[in-house]
Amino acid sequence: MHKKIDKVGFIGLGDQGGPMAEAIGERGFELHVWARRPASLAAVEKVPHQVHESVADLAGSVELLALCLRDDADVRDVLDDQGLLANIAPGTIIVNHGTGDPVEAVRIAAHIAHAGGVYLDAPVSGGSPGARARMLTTFVSGAPDIYEAARAVFETFSDTVKLMGPVGTGQFTKLFNNALTITNMKNVEDVLGLARQVGLDIPALIDVISTSSGGSAALRALGHDISPELAEHLHTLMRKDMHHFADAVRARGGNPEQLLERGISGARGLVEAAQLVAASRDTTESGAR
Repeated sequence: MHKKIDKVGFIGLGDQGGPMAEAIGERGFELHVWARRPASLAAVEKVPHQVHESVADLAGSVELLALCLRDDADVRDVLDDQGLLANIAPGTIIVNHGTGDPVEAVRIAAHIAHAGGVYLDAPVSGGSPGARARMLTTFVSGAPDIYEAARAVFETFSDTVKLMGPVGTGQFTKLFNNALTITNMKNVEDVLGLARQVGLDIPALIDVISTSSGGSAALRALGHDISPELAEHLHTLMRKDMHHFADAVRARGGNPEQLLERGISGARGLVEAAQLVAASRDTTESGAR
């Protein structure tokens, strides 16, 4: 049985990670943070926290260290180049909340174990809105006793936390979730493009379908959360995730090619679709004045 966790470190105070760290601090955990850019620390200014000057200094001060980074390469950089693993106490739990390769997750787990730590991959779904609302879904994989020890931390920012199996299965689950989201986004883009061609009121269409049988998380996100500026950032992440998905499926003997093609197309069309929705809302609001 792993001991109760009190001291939690967090690295990756971005649009999603910032609210996650804030939620951890709100619930009474002793929060320790490090950020490459001092401006990122604003994400936790409303909760008690301790800022560390280096990853190495942070690593030795906590019982669980959560990473919410862009990709596996960033995780490796923090673990090795920034000195995290060289400075952890034995038994420290290191959690990867980012989305990556399930095979690499297994390699990372072994690398951390060699340094005396333990690993959970726990990617999250729900984006910045879900993090701010404390309603993320967290797909966890790793040893059951480590999961139980960390679960209270995950529940600070999640409304659903699920242990999916051994290391790597959490990443697999997140990639399948993202494949559905991104291919559904292609459906939304196609339908809204046709709606524009026939002259329908796009905002009204989105609002009414969102609450009917044609509604989806992709439609709601494009209709309300994904601005053209955010789409510029998201479409590159979507392509990354689709390639991770395809690689992971191929490694298990599956054929992802049809879904990969549709997902890449959905990522490619996201910026134009977000611009369409934004322009349609501006037109509707101007007409109502």
